[in-house]
Amino acid sequence: MFDSNTLNPHRSDKFLLITLRGFSALAGITTVLILLFLIAESFPVFQKFGLLVFFIDSSWYPREQLFNLVPMMTASLLAATCAVLLAAPLGIFSGVFCNYYAPPKLAWIYRRLIELIAGVPSVVYGFWGLVVLVPLILNIRPPGASLLAGILVLALMIFPTMALASDSIFHSFPKEQLNGASALGFSRWRTIFSLILPSVKRNLLAALSLQIGRALGETMAVLMVCGNVVQLPKSFFDPVRTLTANMALEMSYATGSHRSALFVSGLILVLLIIFLVLSAEFLQRRIQND
Repeated sequence: MFDSNTLNPHRSDKFLLITLRGFSALAGITTVLILLFLIAESFPVFQKFGLLVFFIDSSWYPREQLFNLVPMMTASLLAATCAVLLAAPLGIFSGVFCNYYAPPKLAWIYRRLIELIAGVPSVVYGFWGLVVLVPLILNIRPPGASLLAGILVLALMIFPTMALASDSIFHSFPKEQLNGASALGFSRWRTIFSLILPSVKRNLLAALSLQIGRALGETMAVLMVCGNVVQLPKSFFDPVRTLTANMALEMSYATGSHRSALFVSGLILVLLIIFLVLSAEFLQRRIQND
């Protein structure tokens, strides 16, 4: 592995190193500024009503000064978590198929199809879910637009990017180790589960954390298929509203404390994603040390 401190101090190397460090610093500063902006915009409602109102108020009625965000936080976490639990195994096994089972021509065609699906805009997934998936769920149990519809649409959106990330991770696995396992008489299945997956699980965890962040931040698709009812779901067939959908629906006309409360929703999302990233980093370090 290269170390920036041991590279030859050529002028081009120094320029590249300074450029990379500059962009890294810019990314960090941008993140901090976004967080500070959200805190500043949320501060008026914190100052007026405190923090607990977002967890103990009876419901979400901003015009009546009620700001309970728990139903929308629950809907966001359930939709993102369940979608990732569905899409991640499929994406990982898709990468296994491409690299260790599919013939080269079939693998090439499959990768191109996955790349095509990954480039589809989220609003198209939402429209498909609205006109195809929601009526199918409606035939099983009304009203159709529900938490289940949001989970399935999010899983479909996450799958191609998880599959491409897994494919890249498996493709970079050292061929020497594969040849060594083959020489020892390991079957293909045993090589995958005993050698490859334990070796790349740190990278797969990093890819997984990115997909959770994407699922939490998705707006249009879940807005179109989840029903947009502010309530704690009692089943997967209940309509729900996520934090992102709530912001998209109400920000255009919100003023005063209502507007500030919507920024609290954004602040909660950013803090959730920061927590997920830090948790993934902690788990990766644990895995590396083990």
